[in-house]
Amino acid sequence: MKTRLSVNVNKIATIRNARGGNNPDLIQMSRDIERFGAEGITVHPRPDERHIRYADVYALKKIVSTEFNIEGYPSPDFMKLVLDVKPTQVTLVPDPPGVLTSNAGWEVGKHFDFLKDIIQQLKECGIRTSIFVDTDLGNIQTAREVGTDRIELYTEPYAANYHKDREAAVRPFVEAAKVAGEVGLEVNAGHDLDLHNLRYLAQQLPNLAEVSIGHALICDALYLGIEETVKRYLECLR
Repeated sequence: MKTRLSVNVNKIATIRNARGGNNPDLIQMSRDIERFGAEGITVHPRPDERHIRYADVYALKKIVSTEFNIEGYPSPDFMKLVLDVKPTQVTLVPDPPGVLTSNAGWEVGKHFDFLKDIIQQLKECGIRTSIFVDTDLGNIQTAREVGTDRIELYTEPYAANYHKDREAAVRPFVEAAKVAGEVGLEVNAGHDLDLHNLRYLAQQLPNLAEVSIGHALICDALYLGIEETVKRYLECLR
């Protein structure tokens, strides 16, 4: 399976918002990121709009020519946004409002009815669904029962332990991906993936459909430039 690279452009919006105005131009940079080979654009709008604004989501919908993935907690405002925009994929993340970045997956059984209802709403609009989960195998099996199309594996534990023992670090993710495949779920991955650890993860998870990468990619682009950076991340997946 070819693993697609979706670039999370939140950090571009963060830089823009730091000074006001429109520099860097989020829309033009997203166009360029696609032109340089990325196969998707990801955004994670938050209630305080501290990086991606809801207006950005509407503007991006008009220009994204690959896959558009919107991540977030399915609050009423978020659901209104995504049901209006109708992106390719919505990734449901259990973030409380003030959290800096996603730091845990769903406890699917605990939120079973809530997730099932949200996913049904999304599917009725033709939107592919993914839910952010840890590597707990029972949790992944329950994810299938709520009707999602994909899971996104929360890879921070893999990244944190990669340089200590990469075989041990990746093992739970290999098992999780295997179980997901057995129950009919496609697998995405994201969080703290970078040029050091991405290739190995992709090699070990042959059914990895998509990775979503933002913070590390934009940091690398400060040194390498965005075109070269996108190229290098794509090379890790080939």
